[in-house]
Amino acid sequence: MAIDTPLHCDYGKNIFLGNNVIINMNCTFVDNKPIRIGNRVLIASNVQLYTSSHPVLPQERLVPDFRERRTTFFRTFARPIEIKDNVWIGGGCIILPGVTIGENSVIGAGFRNFR
Repeated sequence: MAIDTPLHCDYGKNIFLGNNVIINMNCTFVDNKPIRIGNRVLIASNVQLYTSSHPVLPQERLVPDFRERRTTFFRTFARPIEIKDNVWIGGGCIILPGVTIGENSVIGAGFRNFR
């Protein structure tokens, strides 16, 4: 296993790594729910794994009486992320809450088309 720094995470205790995992530099893991990474997984630089998000509709996202309730003005939710064995995640990818990446998958890095 090799983890290049910096690696940013919320808790760290909800991240579970298999054998022979490589995480390149400047990755962010928002681990409000479990992030499970299988064996022989390559994660390139600047990859972001987010288990947390917010409802899309404002009436579901916003808390109208947040001051009275002494809470934040918005609601959040979290769903786990699972990355199966033999996966390669290319640079700059963003993996959203509730996503499972199947065995032997390649998630390509972003690209620009120059002329």
